Amino acid sequence: MTLTKHIAPPIALALALTAGAAAAAELPPLREVQEIDRNMLWAGLAVEVSDECPTIEVRKLKGVSFLWGLKNKASSMGYTDDEIRAYVESDDEEARIRRLGEAYVRQAGFDPKTPEGLCAFGEAEIARGSIIGSFLRSTK
Repeated sequence: MTLTKHIAPPIALALALTAGAAAAAELPPLREVQEIDRNMLWAGLAVEVSDECPTIEVRKLKGVSFLWGLKNKASSMGYTDDEIRAYVESDDEEARIRRLGEAYVRQAGFDPKTPEGLCAFGEAEIARGSIIGSFLRSTK
């Protein structure tokens, strides 16, 4: 055996780990990744509607499956479980998503501060067949 055979594998491993760490350091915050952040907004709006509207329920299994898909997508992009958890559990991110959601509901022509407004919004989203509506089920 030559010395190269003993040194090459550890060097290759070190280079691969360094490249992976460098790539992870270059990732933008999850809030800036539209395919993750926008979908978190849709899921959050569906939960808010179901929490505030007595005639609309959230499709829990569909929602959980969707959120696991987002988690897997973020992981495949190089985000660690700790980074994903920090984004999901952040009070600042929750407040920001809530503001975006209220603005979205308002822009759709409904009052995001009342159960009546959220019920009407939810029914409209269900009728429209939107992503938000796909997470909801009317009990009327």
